[in-house]
Amino acid sequence: MGVDAHPAGWFMSISLVLWGAATVGLSGVPGLFSSAERMSGQRLGAILAVLGCALGTAGVVEYWRSGATASIVAPWRIPEGEFAVELDGLSAFFLVPVFLIPLLGSIYGLEYWKQTERRRNGRKLRLFYGISTAAMALLVVARNGLLFLAAWETMALSAYFLVTTEDDDPEAREAGWIYLVSAHFSTLCLFAMFGLMRATTGSFAMESIGSGAITPGMKGMIFALALVGFGLKAGLAPLHVWLPGAHAIAPSHVSALMSGVILKMGVYGFIRTATLLPSVSVGWGAVVLAAGAISGIVGVVYAIGQHDLKRLLAYHSVENIGIIYMGIGLALIGRSIGRFDCVVLGLGGALLHVWNHAIFKSLLFLSAGSTIRATHTREIDRLGGLLKATPATGACFLAGSAAICGLPPLNGFISELLIYLGLFRISTGERAASFAPAAAGAAALATIGALAAACFVKAFAAVFLGSPRSHEGSHAREAPAAMLIPMIILVCMCFMIGLAPVSVAAPLDRATDRWIGAAVRDRGRLLDFAPLDRVGAAAIALFVVASIVGTLLVYRVKRTASRASTWGCGYVNATPRMQYTASSFASPLVGLFARMYRIRTVRPEVSPVFPRRASFESETSDLVLDGVVLPVFRFTAWVFSFARLTQRGSIQAYLFYILIFLLILLAWR
Repeated sequence: MGVDAHPAGWFMSISLVLWGAATVGLSGVPGLFSSAERMSGQRLGAILAVLGCALGTAGVVEYWRSGATASIVAPWRIPEGEFAVELDGLSAFFLVPVFLIPLLGSIYGLEYWKQTERRRNGRKLRLFYGISTAAMALLVVARNGLLFLAAWETMALSAYFLVTTEDDDPEAREAGWIYLVSAHFSTLCLFAMFGLMRATTGSFAMESIGSGAITPGMKGMIFALALVGFGLKAGLAPLHVWLPGAHAIAPSHVSALMSGVILKMGVYGFIRTATLLPSVSVGWGAVVLAAGAISGIVGVVYAIGQHDLKRLLAYHSVENIGIIYMGIGLALIGRSIGRFDCVVLGLGGALLHVWNHAIFKSLLFLSAGSTIRATHTREIDRLGGLLKATPATGACFLAGSAAICGLPPLNGFISELLIYLGLFRISTGERAASFAPAAAGAAALATIGALAAACFVKAFAAVFLGSPRSHEGSHAREAPAAMLIPMIILVCMCFMIGLAPVSVAAPLDRATDRWIGAAVRDRGRLLDFAPLDRVGAAAIALFVVASIVGTLLVYRVKRTASRASTWGCGYVNATPRMQYTASSFASPLVGLFARMYRIRTVRPEVSPVFPRRASFESETSDLVLDGVVLPVFRFTAWVFSFARLTQRGSIQAYLFYILIFLLILLAWR
């Protein structure tokens, strides 16, 4: 075994990461040997998960402190495989959400998915929750293609068992089946990609490929397979078909893990592959930029039409993955034409949005889980008025909503600002006429932000404001401390990055060093192109002013306001049915983008004389999943159903089939 690192002993950064991953991976094992009717196994598992995540985070901090890239290479019995791991700036950056979100999720799950209430599947969830975290930690430090694929497949299979935690639910089984098919198609693309890289370099080592060692055609094939394989895992539209169902049906802290971390493994894999390849053409960068813009718009448009709270949040993951890929596309364009400022801003914005999305989307899913636990429903139109009953959950959801919309002074604003700056720079440079995609990308990013704001106004208002629309909402109670503490920590992190963005500049520079090389780094760092110090000062000033104004308004209202019924526009007995629903609020926007939906409506039949009770229902379905993917699979299943005619249960018949097949092979030769 070889080790190359400046820190010595067990405190070496890569060792801490590996020990942390191993501890988290084993955190679900004690629960298998404890009673399903007691909490002892779950508590011990949570302690091990927190300890393992803390060890892994300590390894990342040690790497940042020492500044030394640490690697371990050990022999492996698999042909052409080796246990080669390395901790560099890019891996360290992605390890932060890998260890942060499972740590908080394990604490959250102590109350949200209690073993005493979930005797049938509680131990299963904790086991695969830990295994998936360990697999992701190993994946981002792997430096051998076979080791990478082994960790990738372990992560994919663990996520399948997490999605199907409630495997007695037909909806969960269907969502798991769609996810499993998508995950294996992604893996097949990666097998082909690593096979082509093996044919080019002669080994499965994940090392940089020189420009003279690869042909343009081979480079294009590798890049295309990486875009499809990793884009499918990341949920990049139109490859997002598995994502909404899996995120909606999974337990909420599993949804936070999948959206906040597992999706980012697709982003990491794509960026790492771009690190290994020589500079690609401007056309490929424009393709990635366009794919990100399309994904962002498609995701937010589909989110607006959703009635399911968690499905709405899932489509916003498609949107935010699109924003990340827009930043990557910008960096690829800048890299190909030597615009180092655009490389730093584009890649820096994409990587920071990886952190930001992991934080605020996990916050939103955990808040949604608290709401679901209190009301036992995900249907937005059955909720309402929850802010009075669950003020802490409502405040956390509001903070996450503002962050995901890119509003200052929260973290989502900072990463989108970096991408905006890069798009403006490249679209107004000397070769501006050649980079219309960058100008279009800036317009698309603005459109995404506006639609996201409209969507979360709908979500927050329909769920937390107004009056309860159903029995479930009127009997809601605030979540316990074990669920609130992780949410409050995530809220603090949203504000921390938004108010002090300079604090993330150094990790971003370390992460982009490996991707763009030392020659590019000499041209400047992130703070040379983005005035994060001034942005942070303005954010602090805005936060202080808003806090003072808000406090004064609350004080004035408490002094002057008196309790009285709300004026009902002439209605004496206003009811919750007279409120705007989420569907009615979003109806104008849904109609504007009607061509992108498959809308099913059930209209009431009103009798002119003695009308009976009537209702109106509408459902927006996914054009890609419900219009293309599922019909193709149903047709394929119908075609292959005729093969059952050959399954007669007779050994003589099967021997006859073998004979016919052998004769065909002999004739072919």
